[in-house]
Amino acid sequence: MHKQLSNMQSSYPERFEREMACTEADWLRWLPAAVGDLHWKLLTQSAGVRIGEGALGLQWQVAPPRVIGQISLPVLSVRFRFAGVDDAQRHAFMKRFDLYMQRGGG
Repeated sequence: MHKQLSNMQSSYPERFEREMACTEADWLRWLPAAVGDLHWKLLTQSAGVRIGEGALGLQWQVAPPRVIGQISLPVLSVRFRFAGVDDAQRHAFMKRFDLYMQRGGG
């Protein structure tokens, strides 16, 4: 399984996993804007997104918080599974998705 450390990248595999520093409530609040105008369906701890003739399956679960000194950060483990989505479509989708999901930092 490929763990994603940097969100912005030049290509995205068909399957990968990412740890997001957010709560499930945050994720659910940000998800509609990140998906944009694409047709999608929310299920329990998962969502399906139509991308052209293909699709993206998202699954997530709450992971133990990351503790750094006295700071505790929420962690959401998210699996991305593209099917029938070519490299260019994956890149275009993920570029928008990452911009909408990126928080803070610099």
